[in-house]
Amino acid sequence: MEENLRTPVIDVAIVGAGPYGLSVAAHALDAGLDTRVFGRPMWAWEHHMPRGMLLKSEPDASHLGDPDRRYGLDAYRRYAYGEPVPVAEFVDYGRWFGTRAVGQALDESEVVSVGTEGEMFALSLASGESVLARSAVLALGFLPFAHRPGALAALPPDAATHSSDHHELGGFAGRDVTVVGAGQSALETATLLAEAGAKVRVVARTRMLDWNAVPAERRSALDRVLAPRSGLGSGWPSVVWSRLPGAVRYLPRPARAHIVRTALGPAGSWWLRERFDDAVTVTLGTRLTASERRDGVRLHLTDVTGAITTLDTEHVIAATGYRVDVARIGLLADRLRRAVASSGPTPRLSRTFETSVGGLHLVGLAAAATFGPAMRFVYGCDFAARRVTRGLTNRLRRPRTS
Repeated sequence: MEENLRTPVIDVAIVGAGPYGLSVAAHALDAGLDTRVFGRPMWAWEHHMPRGMLLKSEPDASHLGDPDRRYGLDAYRRYAYGEPVPVAEFVDYGRWFGTRAVGQALDESEVVSVGTEGEMFALSLASGESVLARSAVLALGFLPFAHRPGALAALPPDAATHSSDHHELGGFAGRDVTVVGAGQSALETATLLAEAGAKVRVVARTRMLDWNAVPAERRSALDRVLAPRSGLGSGWPSVVWSRLPGAVRYLPRPARAHIVRTALGPAGSWWLRERFDDAVTVTLGTRLTASERRDGVRLHLTDVTGAITTLDTEHVIAATGYRVDVARIGLLADRLRRAVASSGPTPRLSRTFETSVGGLHLVGLAAAATFGPAMRFVYGCDFAARRVTRGLTNRLRRPRTS
């Protein structure tokens, strides 16, 4: 009991100091909640994206969220229309935002587990210290959900990795590397590998690579009506997903799953195409069905006719995206993780991002199955932060029953 008395008790513990964690912290602090956000600011963005990578999102869709909108990306630096934002600059922006909007509520301690103690959430830190919180927000980002194809499961890490495993690509200079995937991550990783001196090919199921169109700063009135712009791109569907994520939650689960699976499908940014075409070989219309270690890596591919071919390479990088699964949130104690209700592998969330465990919220990619594609992008930060803070405030200021 004496030890518990010495354990700090706060209103809100936010685990993860990326764009979503920092945005929720900024709103919760402004609402007067005793808040602490744990983690090194923008750590995953700095260490798990290749050096030299640029954001696919436009600058005006890359703001973190603070209540008065004082610390948007444009307050940090103004970018010309259509100018891509280097990930390294976005990392610096996130830290700048944290200093101004979160301040001393930022604690760079690593959280190793989240459990419960009575009605409180108990956070264990790598330092051996613990913190009790009345509510907890998990802003875990993308790393826990990296998807690796089963066909690569038998390969060791020195032969097959995920795109999120890499920051420095210079070590692949002179090596033969195969990138699996057809989205921005695959195409840009392949381009950066080639520019680092590797021999690179892309293998993908699609029969044709898709590239985003060059954005036009000035558009006709008809174009603006037929394909209005939004934070998630052009077109009416993108407008709906970006402006009404709260409404997406009320759609039937199969409809939401279809939207998340198909909206904003794999495509490369317009500014990458010239660099890619000149440097990378492509093998399209093929599925990766098996792999084995044999003087490097041998990949077994099946094309649309069913014909099977083999491809020998030295290393495979799976740029195959992310799949949310509650079972993969290893930070949660087993009992707490099992208490989180899910629909299939994805968590069921309330309108304020609260799980079935009262006071436990999930934001970012983990919320995409509920609130739609906006949660896959920085663009969704502000909406999530406002909704979560509303739920936290209502819960924490509700009179307690004796």
